[in-house]
Amino acid sequence: MTQALSQVFRGPLKLVIFDCDGVLVDSEETCCRLCAQAAREAGWNVPDHLAVNTFSGMSLATIQPMIEQNAGKILGPQWEPAMQQRFVAAMKEGVEPVAGVHAMLDCVQKLGIPVRVASNSSCEEMDVKFEKTSLSPYFDGRIHSARDMGVPKPRPDVYLKAAEAEGVLPCECVVLEDSDPGARAAVEAGMACVMLRAADKPIPDWKGIEKINNLSEFSDIVSKLVKVTP
Repeated sequence: MTQALSQVFRGPLKLVIFDCDGVLVDSEETCCRLCAQAAREAGWNVPDHLAVNTFSGMSLATIQPMIEQNAGKILGPQWEPAMQQRFVAAMKEGVEPVAGVHAMLDCVQKLGIPVRVASNSSCEEMDVKFEKTSLSPYFDGRIHSARDMGVPKPRPDVYLKAAEAEGVLPCECVVLEDSDPGARAAVEAGMACVMLRAADKPIPDWKGIEKINNLSEFSDIVSKLVKVTP
């Protein structure tokens, strides 16, 4: 175990919690581009190449006032549910799993560690994504939606809910995230957090987080955490 994770993790490892978009399913860019398109429709010119940098990891409840402020236009109460349906429709057209995700999940499964998902996406949206990417069997009945709870990341509620549902303590969990708001939620929940990031993209300087560049590295980390004793 690295020094960074040891600042928070106490072990033994009892639960792995995954974000969804950008960690399990390669849907982050698609959803961010849809938000950029919606911003342009409202009058805020966010080009597609800046979509991920602008909206990654954010909930629709956070994005709507951003667009309203920058566009100078009130979008109304129907904007968020309408965007949610645009996400679902896009996922039904096709979405790919993150490279190496099935092998990584098989490794975690062989170690006997329970898994859950805690995402800003709705359960409806995640159901479509997991069906399209053959991930449903890994997470049947083990999905938690911050959007459906009404408390999106970076608030920690969805991660705490996942730990509570498993009957474990936050310090006995490890989270896999890719966005700053998601990592902040994990940190605020008191959980160790591994961030999946490109080699040239830094991570925040927060207690209890470390960086990996591909999913095979996460399998190695989980294998080490399993051996940690209190």
